[in-house]
Amino acid sequence: MDVFFMCIKIFFARITDVSLGTIRTVFVVKGKNLYSALIGFIETFIWFLIVKDALNGSNSLWVVISYAGGFALGTYIGGKVSGAVIKLKLNVQIIIDEDSADLIDILRSHQFAVSVVSANGYQGSNKLILFMEIDSNRLSELKNLVNDCEKKPFMVVSETKDVINGYFVGVSR
Repeated sequence: MDVFFMCIKIFFARITDVSLGTIRTVFVVKGKNLYSALIGFIETFIWFLIVKDALNGSNSLWVVISYAGGFALGTYIGGKVSGAVIKLKLNVQIIIDEDSADLIDILRSHQFAVSVVSANGYQGSNKLILFMEIDSNRLSELKNLVNDCEKKPFMVVSETKDVINGYFVGVSR
């Protein structure tokens, strides 16, 4: 029975420390070094206690399975939590045919800030490049609007490290 409780303890501790590790990594990438250091301390503290117990405890395969299962589930949960807690800004570029310019008004009516540049596509076709900075939680909405209006939009989405000035609805700067 002791092995069972040790396995439960290891499993949930690994979920916690690996979730913290995933969140810490995102904070490092976002330049939030103080948060990263604090989370790293707690993560390592938990890890040390659990590894000690796992290695000194039993040679049971169940301990190994609990350790690995906690790691896997911790990675999944950490990704979900960091995605919900840490809001990202995204840079979106959309290339559309010039005759699809009504998409610009539709996007603006949904309070997306859109900058437009004229361009020449393959074999001299007239194109428009739409540039936007959006909050990550609006990406699905944006994709749906674009796909409803444009047959084959070319869309590039990348994470933005920093935004200085600009227009964001509901965000005070």
